[in-house]
Amino acid sequence: MILKVIKSDITQLGMHVGCIANAANESLLGGGGVDGAIHRAAGPKLLEECRTLNGCEPGEAKATKAYNINADYIIHTVGPRYYSNPNPEQTLRHCYRNSLKLADDLGCKSIVFPSISTGVFGYPIYEAAKICVEEVKAFNGRNIQDVYMCVFRDLEFNVYSLAVKENN
Repeated sequence: MILKVIKSDITQLGMHVGCIANAANESLLGGGGVDGAIHRAAGPKLLEECRTLNGCEPGEAKATKAYNINADYIIHTVGPRYYSNPNPEQTLRHCYRNSLKLADDLGCKSIVFPSISTGVFGYPIYEAAKICVEEVKAFNGRNIQDVYMCVFRDLEFNVYSLAVKENN
């Protein structure tokens, strides 16, 4: 499995992927940051489908169609709120594990992750990047061949690139 860090808007990758992961909130009904951008780009049918899923617990993952995004699926995962979650590391690890497993079960050959929980949920980016890389490297699925970490700013690009380099 190949893990690459890319700097881009996750909704405008310029390539088709099996799925993109959404750093969602518990309601799955859209919000700010990556979640809001994904909902806007996918269009109103995403919100309609998300309303049927009855939310999502932190660390869990649920799939929808991708609608107007150049992917087959969107995997919605709810990261931990760093300062109020009793075990944020375990919850973040579950986000990656459950998302990878769900994408693999759906037959996806590729998945694109944003930096889960490092925005308003307050997870320290250096720790989050290390957890992400460890979980991706430990995953042993049947279908997934390419994993992308898609970040928007230079700081995140540098942090995730360093985490990948340190874990090789």
